[in-house]
Amino acid sequence: MKSDPVILVADDDVNISHLVQLYLEKEGFAVQLCHRGDDALTAFRKMPPDLVLLDVMMPGMDGWQVLRQIRRSSEIPIIMLTAKDETVDKVVGLELGADDYITKPFDPKELVARVKAVLRRARGVEENSEDTLVFPALTVSLTRYECYYEGHQVEMPPRELEVLYFLCQHAGQVFTRDQLLDEIWGFDFVGESSRTVDVHIKRVREKLPDCEKHGWTIRTVYGVGYKFEVK
Repeated sequence: MKSDPVILVADDDVNISHLVQLYLEKEGFAVQLCHRGDDALTAFRKMPPDLVLLDVMMPGMDGWQVLRQIRRSSEIPIIMLTAKDETVDKVVGLELGADDYITKPFDPKELVARVKAVLRRARGVEENSEDTLVFPALTVSLTRYECYYEGHQVEMPPRELEVLYFLCQHAGQVFTRDQLLDEIWGFDFVGESSRTVDVHIKRVREKLPDCEKHGWTIRTVYGVGYKFEVK
């Protein structure tokens, strides 16, 4: 019988740890908790989990040190948890070998979505296998019609979310306004296509401020249309 995937949660905040444990176990994961960095490293070496959720600021050994030690011998997926919203911290984490990061305070549902996405990537499964697309600081679900950005749920009407999802799903590909209209609104749409698409793109951009610092953006390709660009 297949055992549940094991998630090692290393965070010195007991309340956050137990909240994360509750949500992960509800989704079928087995969870092991540690509240010190050195204890987390010991637990990892004793019985390697399927994924590590690793807080940066911990007693005994900080998250960066634990990350370095794990990466000396293992490529097991690691998601960093940080209270700092500084780009340099995120860059450091990714350069040291972290697979993703999430900034506190975060929505537990987004964290679960990121755990699932990182595990899928590690197993070579397509990101959109559950109609959920994950990029740094951004999670978009078409089945649940939910968008999370920088740890917080973003309220989007269905059309705005569908525009964002479609562009994310075809990252790097340029679409004209008419193509977006056909794909998202359908052929029965009555109205002025350029303005309709432009207004929706403008609203989506306003709800995802400073997104370029995360390595992606909704780019205007002048004279053609729009694309979701990942650096």
